[in-house]
Amino acid sequence: MNITLILLIVAVLLVLWVVSTYNFFVSSKARIKASIQEIGNQLKRQADLIPNLESSVKGYLKHEKGILEMLSEARKLVSKGQDASKQIGEALSGLKIIVESNPELKANTVVENLMNELRDTSDKVMYARRLMIDLTADYNVKRATVPTNIVANLFKFEELKGLETAETGEHLTVSSPEMKSPKVNL
Repeated sequence: MNITLILLIVAVLLVLWVVSTYNFFVSSKARIKASIQEIGNQLKRQADLIPNLESSVKGYLKHEKGILEMLSEARKLVSKGQDASKQIGEALSGLKIIVESNPELKANTVVENLMNELRDTSDKVMYARRLMIDLTADYNVKRATVPTNIVANLFKFEELKGLETAETGEHLTVSSPEMKSPKVNL
């Protein structure tokens, strides 16, 4: 083989490696930016969803409590021998079930759905944060290790700080209340 051909092949391979490494840094920065936006997206979802679910569950629990109190009062009146047909009628009008001695109420299902949404939302926020942390770590490791650090320094790719909260970084548009985990009080 000719020495010129060997040098040409080496030069082409070197250029391809530089381009590939450069593209890694550019695409990593874009993915990190997208992961930051996903964290904000999930925190906004959490801030919007959880208070509405909490309010709905409270309303349902209040409704069931009222029905149980009316049934209990009606049963007391019946046991005393008084005419309780009016109270029973009012209590049963709120129930959409066949009349039973102990009606099956569904508050446990509503609360379970709330708990599932809380868990799902927390998992989504955690996953978005974990992805951002992993992407930033990969980027920073490549930036600091040989031989890719040569390309990083040549094209001035700076180290990325990683996950920052709204209190310390202006790159996020999530407010401080949205950064806090919601408290459910039923």
